[in-house]
Amino acid sequence: MFSALRTALVNERSLSSIQSNILAGLTVGVIALPLSMALAIASGVPPQHGLYTAIVAGIVIALTGGSKVNISGPTAAFVVVLLPIVQQYGIGGLLVSGFLAGIILVLLGLARLGRLIEIVPYPVTVGFTAGIGVVIATFQIKDFLGLNIQSLDGHYIDKLWLILQSVPSINWQETMIGSLSLGVLILWPRLQSRIPGHLVALLIGSVAAWLISQITSDFSVATIGSRFHYELNGITGSGIPPFLPGFEWPWNLPDAEGNSIGFSFSLLNTLLASAITIAILGSLESLLCAVVADGMSGKKHNPNDELIGQGIGNMVASLFGGIPATAAIARTAANVRAGGTSPLASVVHGLFILVAILSLSPVLAYIPMASMAALLLMVAWNMSEAKHFIRTLKIAPRDDILTLVTCFLLTVLFDMTIAVGVGMGLAAMLFIHRSIRLTENTKVESGRMNELELPSQISIYDINGPLFFGSAQKALKNITAITPEVRVIVLDMTEVTMVDMSAIVAMESIVANLAAKNVGLVISNLQPRIILKLRRAGVRTRPGRIRFARTMDEAIEKAKRMT
Repeated sequence: MFSALRTALVNERSLSSIQSNILAGLTVGVIALPLSMALAIASGVPPQHGLYTAIVAGIVIALTGGSKVNISGPTAAFVVVLLPIVQQYGIGGLLVSGFLAGIILVLLGLARLGRLIEIVPYPVTVGFTAGIGVVIATFQIKDFLGLNIQSLDGHYIDKLWLILQSVPSINWQETMIGSLSLGVLILWPRLQSRIPGHLVALLIGSVAAWLISQITSDFSVATIGSRFHYELNGITGSGIPPFLPGFEWPWNLPDAEGNSIGFSFSLLNTLLASAITIAILGSLESLLCAVVADGMSGKKHNPNDELIGQGIGNMVASLFGGIPATAAIARTAANVRAGGTSPLASVVHGLFILVAILSLSPVLAYIPMASMAALLLMVAWNMSEAKHFIRTLKIAPRDDILTLVTCFLLTVLFDMTIAVGVGMGLAAMLFIHRSIRLTENTKVESGRMNELELPSQISIYDINGPLFFGSAQKALKNITAITPEVRVIVLDMTEVTMVDMSAIVAMESIVANLAAKNVGLVISNLQPRIILKLRRAGVRTRPGRIRFARTMDEAIEKAKRMT
């Protein structure tokens, strides 16, 4: 734990480094402020919960994690997972799921599985992200066009059909504001300005909404202030509450019906699947972000410490009203480009958002929901990686295309819990299938080998690749099918890198089969640790029947003496 902080305290103590990280933190804070609100709204909760996440999780994860430059907070990857939880279990169920996910992330880090998570195949990742992008974009059409829809419930097809049916209720004012904001988001990067484009888009959208309200009396544009309300000491306010997040056990918060969700093992059992999905997505997103950040900054992260930090951050954030968080690639990249080199930048980013809550809440209430929808449409487009999705469809092998399309469709049509489970299963099956192809069993023709005469009573088989439950039977199945004149089998296992229990059982079967035929066996060039495994399993040297050899020359000589 704390590896990034320890390294930074040793190497990043100069005044120039501190100044650089403070400026980077302020830059990222400006970017994260509207994004955190927008992602919270997309997840089905009031915008302040996204800000609480950026503050608490952003600071805690930076101080306890394994990456010096990662910026953590709410991300678009979680939207598809969190929205169904909120709709079914309310904010209380969401925060309990985040707390459980934090525990799982800590356990993954303690089990040192950080490197293992990095091997998820590219088609699985692209399928997830493209599917999430499509779902997020679809859900923003309602606010972007100002459609008269009370709530979007049901499965994706049901929601899409409801949106299509509601198109006649389009609000021209909100559509104009959303289109203006989206146009700024698309065109602003061409100016190569250091001012974040989404900040300009929201400002222009807010000004446009104010101008429309001055021009026409028929003003009906939804804003953060008109959509969300809060209550403090019996006083009701609009928009974002201008006070610090308070400590509250997640199970004391309301469920979807407004009642306290309560603490019970049945609740934990119900939310466990969602928590596992959040933990898997969070680990993938954070470690992928750390790898990208390493390439940009030239630094190295500790993946296991990063998982532990992500877990602690999610646990603590859920106690202060924060939704699940992970490292955000866009914000991390902005941090690196702005000169961030230590966790100080993320701490400053969190403190900036905290100050913004206390001082800018009345101003933030005027942001139009159509502008927030435009921002999320841009986030969805960037996340979908359409170019990579199409390129994979064009050039990838058939197995990869099947995996990509399956993960994409499951994410869009069902939910991320199912998509993650099936996607990880497909990844494992794809890995096993391709590993099996690498393991081969080749019979060496009789004649001369290593300058030694090879009599017909000796058969040599060259085994290549790992022997595990998927490949052992394939590699060893032909060895016992021998002609009557063969008296000794030699197995050249120079390129066998591992042997699991299935392979050991297969080897025991071969030994017993050959012994019944009075045929000897010589195992050559097997690594000492694997020989030890076989001997522990009972595959031991027996007089006249089984031998181990360190080289092929030695193996052939022993085989000749056994004929």
